[in-house]
Amino acid sequence: MSLFCGIDWATEHHDVAVIDGDGHVVARGRVSNDAPGFAALLTLLAALRETGRVIYPINPLAASRYRARYAVSGAKSDATNAVLLANIVRTDPGAHRPLPADTEAAQAIRVLARAQQDAVWARQQIGNQVRDLLKDFYPAALAAFAELPSGGLARADARTILAAAPTPAQAAALTPARLRRLLIRADRKRYLDRDVARLREVFTVTYLHQPPVVENAMGIHLTALLGQFEAACAAADALAEAAIAHFAQHPDAEIITSFPGLGMLAGARVLAEIGDDHARFTDARGLKAFAGSAPITRASGKKTVALHRHIKNRRLAAVGPIWALGSLRAAPGARRHYDARRAAGDWNQQAQRHLFNKFLGQLHHCLHTGLRYDEHVAFPPPLQLAA
Repeated sequence: MSLFCGIDWATEHHDVAVIDGDGHVVARGRVSNDAPGFAALLTLLAALRETGRVIYPINPLAASRYRARYAVSGAKSDATNAVLLANIVRTDPGAHRPLPADTEAAQAIRVLARAQQDAVWARQQIGNQVRDLLKDFYPAALAAFAELPSGGLARADARTILAAAPTPAQAAALTPARLRRLLIRADRKRYLDRDVARLREVFTVTYLHQPPVVENAMGIHLTALLGQFEAACAAADALAEAAIAHFAQHPDAEIITSFPGLGMLAGARVLAEIGDDHARFTDARGLKAFAGSAPITRASGKKTVALHRHIKNRRLAAVGPIWALGSLRAAPGARRHYDARRAAGDWNQQAQRHLFNKFLGQLHHCLHTGLRYDEHVAFPPPLQLAA
């Protein structure tokens, strides 16, 4: 007898249902969301895996679409959801991807890479708040730091000086010797005299000021934001170091980082999302759809429209611009491909996404064959260049 099991996850408990090949419920139950209940559920999942059962994680959006197939009234409960999930794998297993069998090393990289990405997003959010506050009362800080390379306001020297002088009046009072000590505290070793002179000039220029009491209150607000900003920057840096260290030990790291534009941290993010179960995506199209780089084609009658894919792995999609822009400087073939797409009428983001899409197909091939990236195979030069 063929049996299918559906498990509906919830906050307080998890409902389990088992149906036969005809869709009849054979057994059902509820597992509590505590240590004994979770142990029972893990035992069930392990038993399914050990006995060769295929496990499918079902997207909640997909489950909601199936619900109308069985109950047009819109009725919903956790118990019926478990039966619904079992029926999904009974009737349409080919439309869903099985749970990947990633190694523990890949799972550890996923934890660290996602945590680092979350810390970067938190840093960006707090940095935007700092920037908005500086616009209101401290324009000299924006002139001094906002456009600097390697992070702008997130740079260690910018954070150190703002923490020491959180108001324009305090910044104007900074002496050259004090500025030099602050730069050294931020681990600056080069161009100290040049930057001390520049900062001194910026901070002493006349700007419009808030009333002194208001300016002081805004300085207190800035100091509080800088504390959060410092913590987010420190967390992002520490997690990046840990993610890179774990990624460097993974056997797929050499292949992934052989691609132009993919450094160790971006490579760790790619591996974190696609995993190291090479059977997860049977073809490159599945990986491209998962990353959201492949467009959606909608055809009806004489009308055909290609649309940007919104349902995707957003963490992997976020690597796309980093990868594409980095490759433009490192790979002449990628630059030719990007320029050709732009000449054909693509916008900047469209051309980047198309390049990212092409790289994903090549990455799928390299991971399955064990080959490193080859520029001449990936982007064959035009005949006149080859000659």
